[in-house]
Amino acid sequence: MELKKSTVTKSCIMLCLAMLGAGAHVSAQAQKGNANVIVYKNANAPVDARVKDLLKRMTLEEKAGQLSTLLGWDMYEKNGSSVGVSQTFKDVIAKRHIGSFWATLRADPWTKKTLETGLTPKMAAEATNALQRYVMENTRLGIPLLLAEECPHGHMAIGTTVFSTSIGQASTWDPALIQEMAGAIAKEARLQGAHIGYGPVLDLVREPRWSRLEETYGEDPYLIGQMGIAMVKGFQGSKINSGTNVISTLKHFTAYGSPEGGHNGGIALTGPRDLYVSYLPPFRDAVKAGALSIMASYNSIDGIPCSTNPFLLKDVLIKEWGFRGFSVSDLGGIPGVRTTHKVAATIDEAAALAINAGLDADLGGEAYGDALIKAVKDKRVTMATLDTAVAHVLRLKFIMGLFEKPYVDVAAAEKSVGTEANRQLAKRVAAESIVLMKNEGNLLPLKKTIKKLAVIGPNADNIYNQLGDYTAPQPAAKIVTVLEGIQAKVSPDTKITYVKGCAIRDTAHSTINEAVAAAKDADAVVIVLGGSSARDFETSFQSTGAAEVKASEVAVSDMESGEGYDRVSLDLMGLQSQLLQRVVAAGKPVVLVLIEGRPLNINWAAAHVPAIVNAWYPGQEGGNAVADVLFGDYNPAGRLPVSIPKSIGQLPVYYNYKSASRHDYVEMDAKPLYSFGHGLSYSSFDYSNVRTTVQETAGNLKVTVKFLLKNNSTVAGDEVAQLYLRDDFTSVVTAEQQLKKFQRVHLEAGQQKEISFELLPEDLKLLNAGMKWVVEPGAFTIMIGASSEDIRLRDKFEISKQVAVK
Repeated sequence: MELKKSTVTKSCIMLCLAMLGAGAHVSAQAQKGNANVIVYKNANAPVDARVKDLLKRMTLEEKAGQLSTLLGWDMYEKNGSSVGVSQTFKDVIAKRHIGSFWATLRADPWTKKTLETGLTPKMAAEATNALQRYVMENTRLGIPLLLAEECPHGHMAIGTTVFSTSIGQASTWDPALIQEMAGAIAKEARLQGAHIGYGPVLDLVREPRWSRLEETYGEDPYLIGQMGIAMVKGFQGSKINSGTNVISTLKHFTAYGSPEGGHNGGIALTGPRDLYVSYLPPFRDAVKAGALSIMASYNSIDGIPCSTNPFLLKDVLIKEWGFRGFSVSDLGGIPGVRTTHKVAATIDEAAALAINAGLDADLGGEAYGDALIKAVKDKRVTMATLDTAVAHVLRLKFIMGLFEKPYVDVAAAEKSVGTEANRQLAKRVAAESIVLMKNEGNLLPLKKTIKKLAVIGPNADNIYNQLGDYTAPQPAAKIVTVLEGIQAKVSPDTKITYVKGCAIRDTAHSTINEAVAAAKDADAVVIVLGGSSARDFETSFQSTGAAEVKASEVAVSDMESGEGYDRVSLDLMGLQSQLLQRVVAAGKPVVLVLIEGRPLNINWAAAHVPAIVNAWYPGQEGGNAVADVLFGDYNPAGRLPVSIPKSIGQLPVYYNYKSASRHDYVEMDAKPLYSFGHGLSYSSFDYSNVRTTVQETAGNLKVTVKFLLKNNSTVAGDEVAQLYLRDDFTSVVTAEQQLKKFQRVHLEAGQQKEISFELLPEDLKLLNAGMKWVVEPGAFTIMIGASSEDIRLRDKFEISKQVAVK
């Protein structure tokens, strides 16, 4: 009996083992089958199929979470040399299924992240890896995060390279250089775990009182478009899943840069034709270049907030331009539909208006959380509309390869961010951006052997005043100021006396008498004035990040530009004008260097100071670049991307005004002080022998313009040759002149080169009375020169037949 029982037991064991083995085999087969069924996890499946499969598996709440981009800097915890996810992060993932964060690695006074409390590049990579690992391992569907960062002139994080701000980038008139710069910025951001770079800013600006001019490429749609294309190509590269590129988010869609009264986010006064002709082309160019994301602006156009404007977000962006990325609000832009624009009574109504208009994602996350869920449940938003927005976001996560490779290499981030090569690149960008505006009597370049030099002014030795808005904290040793650049440049025997003189805004403290004494004792003076976008920890901020301007500040910061700091005038603030006039009265040769974020009133300087150099905000290597120009180691060739007005009473003043009655005022003429495209050199150039040929055949139109450009000086240098066009008589009012082509050309002393430009229907078109793009038959005038005012060559050509342009 016992033997029989034992035999049975043994048989049962063997049977169970066999069944377990079979079960294991079946389980493996089932898993293999499930791998085929779970399409979104299959890296070899088409992206659209993966998106469709994942959408089917998501709840309403999970979909809403994918459209909310929360502020990211509280999502990590730093403990000494280690970093991990915060409880805040765990809570929002569990409760809201968040799919995106913004500014996780940002450091500045608003975020309260300093050099001590913020993250090094190595720790940044560790932090983003920790965030990704948590969502991949602790959420139902394992959808990786999209992490967006501010990247307009460098990734706004600790340890990264700080380049010239955008207005300086535009002053290079060198798209190839800007593309190289954008590639460097993208790599630094991506290696730390970012996927999206906010930028470029493509706002056409006709209002210099507006606080954000420094973030733009100026007043001309063609120049802005060329810079935008360069930035998009540099950010995104040829493969967005390369591991060193980021998605480019275009800002701010649209007509944000010319607000009524200069008020940031104010009403845009533009009609449909001007919108298509002036404000939309840079965005169109960047979209055609492949941009994968775009941000709706805060303003309204003709009574419709951009965040809820289906004409912009659907008709123009998707139907006309074929945009294949995703759109996102500016921070708090959707709640602003209710609080600022007052076209929605509740937040869920604002959410419904925005997503129904085609706005995919919500930066800030206030609107596309419970409010959007409620709008869907109340049937004000269809599930199809929600799915379309979610699909736009998910598609990019798949395209970037984040489901397969959500993590970054920490060692690569530590090694490849803030490199010497990028520092040298920052110096190149800064040098090319510098505009020599005046050089009477060839005062510049100065001699390095000068015996006594006075360096004066509030911006001569202030690192943060040199860097612009959207800049992270910096160690002082990393930034080269103008004073430091000069000290490193001149002979050891040169005596340099530095006196600050005054602050940018503060009038309570000054050392003007000491500055005048230094000037009298010097052989020459370099005075560095202008403005500042440097934020400090005493400044208070709105929820959007814009600064709160206090009219009755006691301890006055230097900040007079940067987001939120709109101006009522363009005068030099504080005691700067007094300082300049008293220093000039000392009777020594004076060079004025401007470090600024917007064009300022320099009428007095233009009349009384022999040499003026505009460096905008030149970035971390700005001091070295300025010194190279001042002492002749670099021959300047920067050109103004925006006109410099004589008075705010002229505003708006821009070169490409439409044919109309534009005449002088009682007090002054109507021309700007310095025109668009202006910039001098230590070389001189001759333009000659212009030849224009027209090829008109069925389905083809091409105008070729050739001319000779010669450096007739003894100094090698760059010239920016500019081609402007006027359609002489048209069916609708068009611009008196419009930039159509340009080329930055290097010529050795005495060298001559033939320059050739091709004009295609895209360059010759106008928007006719029927709102159709056409090239009209008739006469055209070509103007070629060194600026919009300095035209050296003219020619005419005729088009015989109308050409439709798509």
